[in-house]
Amino acid sequence: MRGGQAVCGYWTELFSPAATEIMAAAGYDCTMIDLEHGAADLADAVAVMRALGGSGCTPLVRVPDNDAAWIKRVLDAGAEGVMVPAVNSREAAEAVVAACHYAPRGIRGMAAPIVRAAGYGVDWQGYVRDITENVLVICQIETREAVENADEIAAVEGLDMIFIGPFDLSGSLGHLGEPDHPDVRAAITRVEAAAKGSGCLLGGIPTPERTPKDLYADGYDLVLADIDLVFLREGAQSGAAALRQATGRAPG
Repeated sequence: MRGGQAVCGYWTELFSPAATEIMAAAGYDCTMIDLEHGAADLADAVAVMRALGGSGCTPLVRVPDNDAAWIKRVLDAGAEGVMVPAVNSREAAEAVVAACHYAPRGIRGMAAPIVRAAGYGVDWQGYVRDITENVLVICQIETREAVENADEIAAVEGLDMIFIGPFDLSGSLGHLGEPDHPDVRAAITRVEAAAKGSGCLLGGIPTPERTPKDLYADGYDLVLADIDLVFLREGAQSGAAALRQATGRAPG
């Protein structure tokens, strides 16, 4: 992304290793393993990361909260990037960055000689050396307060990406479920300018009136457009409806 290559990804909500293998083989660059809203725990996330092995699809993890313990655990488990929801201030963004890095740059607990991320210690020195540059640190902006502080958040040293959450932002601005409302779009535009002005990478999701192509054209570096669960839901609905129609029965 730093070299100008736009990246495409999907959300992991099913936590099925088989579904993960299918999605990764389709050609996505990365997946965001969702531990904020997904009904899963760390062991489920590790199962997904194992299924990604050798696929070229990079494992990123959204943690439930801005919690150094959670960030440490997902990085130790093998996440190559961490996304923290609802980061509302410069201080909160600084805490995210610190939690993602070992001392002296940060406060991440040191257990590299035994953790999965370092091959259970096979080359832990190499892991410690390389993860400083390789880890992708992402903060989500999705509240009115965060929009007001967007310039300060984006300027935090060590923050790699601002990821805009348009649906939560719409609720915070009083237009729940209307991510394309003019007030919400104006706030999003303000955050986009803050990210680009500070040299931050920019990530987001499509909305009904803004396609992935629109986002990339507007300078987004990462778009998470698809969800494994939604593919299953929509495929099942389509298949069941077609079969019911073939029997002459009404749609379910």
